[in-house]
Amino acid sequence: MTRTIRTIATEDAAFAQLLPTAPASFGALFLNRVRDTPDLEAYRRPDGAGGWISQTWKETGQAVQEIAAGLLELGIQPEDRLALAATTRVEWMECDLGVLCAGGATTTVYPTSAPDDVQHILNDSGAVYAIAENAGQLAKLQAHESGLKRIVLMDNDGVARPEDDPVLTLERLREMGRARLKADPEAVVRSAAAVQPDQLATLMYTSGTTGRPKGVRLSHRSWVYEATATLAADLIRTDDLGYMWLPMSHSYGKTLLASQLAVGHAAAIDGSVDRIITNLPVVRPTTMASVPRVYEKVHAGIKANVAQQSPAKQRIFNWALGVGLEVSRRQRSGAPVGPLLAAKHKVADRLVFSTVRERFGGRIRFMVSGAAPLSAEISEFLHACGLLVLEGYGLTETSAGTFVNRLDDFEFGTVGIPYPGTQVKLDSDGEILIKGPGVMQGYEHRPDATAEVLDDDGWFRTGDIGEITERGSLRITDRKKDLIKTSGGKYVAPQSLETRFKLLCPLASQIVVHGDGRNFISALIALDAQAVQVWAAANDLQERSFAEIAASTSVRAIVQQAIDTVNSEVGRWETIKKFEILDRDLTVEAGDLTPSLKLKRRVVERQYADVLDGFYADS
Repeated sequence: MTRTIRTIATEDAAFAQLLPTAPASFGALFLNRVRDTPDLEAYRRPDGAGGWISQTWKETGQAVQEIAAGLLELGIQPEDRLALAATTRVEWMECDLGVLCAGGATTTVYPTSAPDDVQHILNDSGAVYAIAENAGQLAKLQAHESGLKRIVLMDNDGVARPEDDPVLTLERLREMGRARLKADPEAVVRSAAAVQPDQLATLMYTSGTTGRPKGVRLSHRSWVYEATATLAADLIRTDDLGYMWLPMSHSYGKTLLASQLAVGHAAAIDGSVDRIITNLPVVRPTTMASVPRVYEKVHAGIKANVAQQSPAKQRIFNWALGVGLEVSRRQRSGAPVGPLLAAKHKVADRLVFSTVRERFGGRIRFMVSGAAPLSAEISEFLHACGLLVLEGYGLTETSAGTFVNRLDDFEFGTVGIPYPGTQVKLDSDGEILIKGPGVMQGYEHRPDATAEVLDDDGWFRTGDIGEITERGSLRITDRKKDLIKTSGGKYVAPQSLETRFKLLCPLASQIVVHGDGRNFISALIALDAQAVQVWAAANDLQERSFAEIAASTSVRAIVQQAIDTVNSEVGRWETIKKFEILDRDLTVEAGDLTPSLKLKRRVVERQYADVLDGFYADS
């Protein structure tokens, strides 16, 4: 029996009023959006020449209806699985919405997935259709035998194919859809109207930090709930312009799509991580959701840039930051700013903060951080500069959006309060349990795994450890499975050490704290290539390779200083006694990180087992 420390839930009058009028399905939600605001901007996409192409909800609706009608023409049946393997782009949204309007269920495939993982997803899901972004994704879908009847290719590869070829282009599918709609204009409206709330909408495969990806069953009810709860939370406005780059194969990205349909704001879509920094000043969004690594890089980049400035400019920055932090603290506590501090802040903003905000386009109202903990110090730093980051929390199994800080009630270092309609409680060991419409139906073909985390009353065990603050916000302290128990019986929470270190070390990209079953704590440290390049240029080492710089005594001294500071703030059993600086960064491509940039801790530990074992050889 579960003993709880505290149960929290959010009552919301706006949510209660919206719930009875919520549509039955995600497809209906989309069609309602097209009906209500057909001429408003829906999406912007890169044009390939440095510009952006805009399209309205009406134009998006036309594309989605053609795709849905084309799938109906192919013979898609209710809840038929369609595997979608593509990067984040407008066509991903259009294809996903087309599948849902046709009554099918989208099966997500990360574009970075290896062929063997793709085969597992196709076979486990029983997918009968697939959409591939390009020839590379097509090759992975065809690498092994599967039950796929037809594959749709987004980007035309120029290959001439006969009519009976199982591969057809997206444009050909849309042509088929146009013909179907000409003969039966209401075909898609009828298919979308027939979808019931508990019908499967998405079979979302976890990115697999450990083991084979599991298929998480998420219903139309869950996504409509995410849309309705976001609307009630009153975060996003119709006139907002969002910037979306997160993987749409991840639940975090799909929640952003749900909230966009609920509110009707426009979104600029580009899934290239490399183009975020260059796109933001051009797009000039008002909102953006991201993962902590992006904000960590911004923070480290600003600090590194200041360190290269003259002493006079450094003094100006530090003075401005002090003013900004004081204003931030007063605003958060409800204390008055006062005329003198306000005047200082105006000068600080003109000299320093406006330049920082221009990196994000100069129009940001707020940003959201999720998928992993964000340092409270980084949140405070950015808020001092006029950039508000609201941390949120959720899992694939809870449709991603479960907790979020609010614009008028935020607490840095926490993930805020639950979405309206969601209940949360803490078990006696601090594990977070969640119950609500966003919780999954279960894992595909895995009743055993489902039973381990989902009880008969609908409570889902997250595997995360947390605590509730005096203000009622949830603070995540670590993953239960990641807690380290040393050979001396002491428990260590690695995430808190890792988050603190990355804040203190401007060159750091990732750190893996290790020590389960060992007699002391050690760490593997990866450096950020861009930060190292800037540092090397400033220290006349730009001619050296990354590996040579990483192995230098100067870099080790910088890392050692940050380690010493972390060690001075924790108990003796938590201190990092030994560490190794890796000769490369940890990346998604190398399999070290998930597509949402989460650390694959066990993978990295296995890869560097010899290094880790060497730390303890003499102990």
